[in-house]
Amino acid sequence: MGFITGKHLSRRAFIGRMGAGVALPFLSAMVPAGRTWAASSEATPTRLVCIEESMGCAGGSDWGDARYLFAPKGTGRDFTLAADSQLKPLEAYRDYLTIVSNTDCHMADPFNADQIGGDHDRSTAVFLTQAHPKQTQGSDIHIGTSLDQLHAQRFGQDTVLPSLELCIEEIDRGGGCAYNYHCAYTTSLAWASPSQPLPAIREPRAVFERLFGAGDTEKDRSDRRRTDRSMLDWMVSEVERLSSSLGALDRVALDEYLQHIREVERRIQLMEARTLSGESGESGESGGSGEMPEAPSGIPDSWEEHMQLMFDLQVLALQTDMTRVITLKTGFDQSNRTFPRSGTTKSIHGASHHGNVADDIMDFNKINTYRLGAVAYFLEKMKNTVDGDGSLLDKTAIVWGSPMGDSNLHNHLRCPLLLMGHANGALAGGLHVRATEGTPMANAFVPLMQGMGHEMESFGDSNGSLDLTVPRGVASTGGGE
Repeated sequence: MGFITGKHLSRRAFIGRMGAGVALPFLSAMVPAGRTWAASSEATPTRLVCIEESMGCAGGSDWGDARYLFAPKGTGRDFTLAADSQLKPLEAYRDYLTIVSNTDCHMADPFNADQIGGDHDRSTAVFLTQAHPKQTQGSDIHIGTSLDQLHAQRFGQDTVLPSLELCIEEIDRGGGCAYNYHCAYTTSLAWASPSQPLPAIREPRAVFERLFGAGDTEKDRSDRRRTDRSMLDWMVSEVERLSSSLGALDRVALDEYLQHIREVERRIQLMEARTLSGESGESGESGGSGEMPEAPSGIPDSWEEHMQLMFDLQVLALQTDMTRVITLKTGFDQSNRTFPRSGTTKSIHGASHHGNVADDIMDFNKINTYRLGAVAYFLEKMKNTVDGDGSLLDKTAIVWGSPMGDSNLHNHLRCPLLLMGHANGALAGGLHVRATEGTPMANAFVPLMQGMGHEMESFGDSNGSLDLTVPRGVASTGGGE
């Protein structure tokens, strides 16, 4: 497809041939003469990225909370991160952090005796729906529409992908799930309707082909890959033709963007070659012991490498407005994966059952900190990616959190929640909001969704609204509804 001609270049433009297509990032040529980016029809609604961390955090325990392992000391803008804070890896992005502490996910609680023990089986589905799942192994699953899908239904219908669902670990538990819960509740973050879970993609190659696949069919794409040529090599003439029509700054921006695509594709190819040859990664991470021989050839054995590839692909998808809504499940409940680079050899599930022993809580905190540290890579990429009159991080809301609080007790109190980015002004950043005891996490989602353009008075089990917009220079005691 050639790009659309006219007085200015359209954001919906594509370059490519032979079934290949590359969406364009924002270029100044897309803004009509005499108009600002904000006033242009090309201005993009707020993007939304939702990241679930399973099994809570060390700061969810009484001991960890008293030592500020998640919730900082101080509220409003007057907060400090403790030396052992799980949030330390994100300190450089303080101005983009809205820390929400002490909220609960009661919809993940057992409502009757039959549901006791099924916390791992309910939690994932509850995080973005804040609704209680119907206990069933049949097809009559029911919970609620997730907030990411509400955003996709409102603002994603004119994009190539209304939403993109991703995951890092294998989440097919096989043989059914426990406590009479359908496995969809365990594996699905995104729910298009109360009875329609959306499956997630784990393989970076599959995500890349979905975004930039060259070829009309899977056979075409497979044939192209066997030629060992970059997807961009199929579009040289179109790229050159488009570049020649742009100004100097736009040519630089286009070149950097295309190089980013090429680099991501190259890393995927190297990773595939390494895993097919049987070479191990450098991390020493595993699904329990040693390497991950069960991993498909397209899956990195390094959790960190996998996360970075998925984050790079998300940046590309958001930069080109191919999608405005993404969910990412970074692990699964009861995972026995280890993270030696975190400073402990314990598995994440094993460490989560710390028995309220101080040294064991700190081992769990090391894993929490390491895993959240991977998000710093994403924030840096988003901050350095120009989008109109700001960066992608300025134009995006990133929701990170867990529907579990103290995983040692399998409770859903004091659950960790981070809102990152400025969301086109909906989030001020540089703020710690500590909710009053008993506040539903949904109370934080209501003002977030309102700030992104939704007419919403309630969501899930919300019973009020948290203030996420304390002005700069004001120190708040936080927690109001």
